[in-house]
Amino acid sequence: MKLSLAIAALALAIPTASYAQDSTAVSKGEYPNTFSSGSANVSPFTNQSKRFNDWSISAGVGVPLLQSADLTSIKNGNGKNLFGYSAYVSIDKAITHAFGINLQYDRGETRQGWFNTKDAAPDAAAVGARTQYDAISLLGDINFSNLLRRVDNHSPYRWALHGYAGIGTIAYRAYQKTSKGQTLATEIKPFQLGSMFMQAGAGLKFKINRRIDLEGRLMYVVTGDDEFDGGGMAYSDINKRSEQVSDNFFNATLGLSVKLGKHESHLMWHDPLQEIYYKLDVLANKNQDIEVCKKGDADNDGVCDDWDRQLDTPAGARVDGAGVALDTDLDGVIDLYDKCVTVPGPVENNGCPTTTTGPVVETETKLEGIEFDLNSDRILPSNTPILNNAVNYINSSNGAYNVIGATDTRGTDAYNQKLSQRRANNVKSYLLKNGVQSGKLNAIGKGEKDLKYPECEPATKCPEWKNRANRRVYFEAK
Repeated sequence: MKLSLAIAALALAIPTASYAQDSTAVSKGEYPNTFSSGSANVSPFTNQSKRFNDWSISAGVGVPLLQSADLTSIKNGNGKNLFGYSAYVSIDKAITHAFGINLQYDRGETRQGWFNTKDAAPDAAAVGARTQYDAISLLGDINFSNLLRRVDNHSPYRWALHGYAGIGTIAYRAYQKTSKGQTLATEIKPFQLGSMFMQAGAGLKFKINRRIDLEGRLMYVVTGDDEFDGGGMAYSDINKRSEQVSDNFFNATLGLSVKLGKHESHLMWHDPLQEIYYKLDVLANKNQDIEVCKKGDADNDGVCDDWDRQLDTPAGARVDGAGVALDTDLDGVIDLYDKCVTVPGPVENNGCPTTTTGPVVETETKLEGIEFDLNSDRILPSNTPILNNAVNYINSSNGAYNVIGATDTRGTDAYNQKLSQRRANNVKSYLLKNGVQSGKLNAIGKGEKDLKYPECEPATKCPEWKNRANRRVYFEAK
């Protein structure tokens, strides 16, 4: 009976999830569609492509209180509470941002009855007991804070409410003490399949830093055994209830979780909006069509034809939200063809103003830059049109340019310096492979010393879009 109940509880307690971490988009030479999130250009998920840590180790200590039994820890025969001790250690695996599985080992001792077994029995009728236990369980972990979080909420957060439930096997020794002395009342040896138990509860986590979380938990343990309290055999003089029931106890603990892995962020703390990308990648990997634009995107500018106001945008032109090619100086020449982007001029002079000395050539000191994912130096497919424009711009000019890499404020100064240099080097390599002369480029890493948004120090002060803007490579004329 206990085993069947435990198996049923396992089916209800452990959440199943079919989606893992997001894979990274891989270019196939096609112009990326920003409204499909790159779902047409994806690779299968691998350990090399994941962008979040998903393993951690947790440990903690606490106080168990036997609550439902013939001998209890709470308001015992003398109206006092008898406190035991407990400890746990677990290996935790995050499946998605909201679901995980923990393999946990618990050890502890409960104290119950009319008096503490460390003391002498106050009278002949008094009974005290203590129970030493060891348990191994498999717990489902639900991150309610991420599960209920709005997908458009990008604000940083450091508190998270978790729920736990699962089953396992428990071994224990229950000792009973009276005025005649102490005896071993019941012993269940480790770890028998029939000695199943269940536990469920909640925990509140606080993110101390990217590596360590502090958590307070309150668990309710259902032992499934009427002899756990040290009262002896069922229906004994102490276990006088008319039918056998389970002895249950509360276990309040305080512990730490250490997140493992090389990435900056753990999956249980990341933006739940990314779950959409997980599902898109999985569906694409199953060769299922994802209909994003009913009428397609004829000019591949990232704006569906359903609401595109300019259906014949030239390839490589930057567009606004309505699919209209940008014309920064409003002179009738789009930026793609405008030789003087910020100075208005007639169409016949390529967008540059005319003077008596001939056409004016714009002296722009900076080209458009590109942004990077957290803790990554990989050039995203969506950035290739910008880099291709940079190739044309640099080749058509007579000057030389610095390729400058930068990061946000997460990570150490030394690590960010190396990461920014790798970003700059990767962009320089791309430009060289696409025809830019090596003498025109110089790669420089500035780490977190060149923030586009200086107020993002630390990064938790800003929304994620500002931190992403700080993770960039841009061009500057020498």
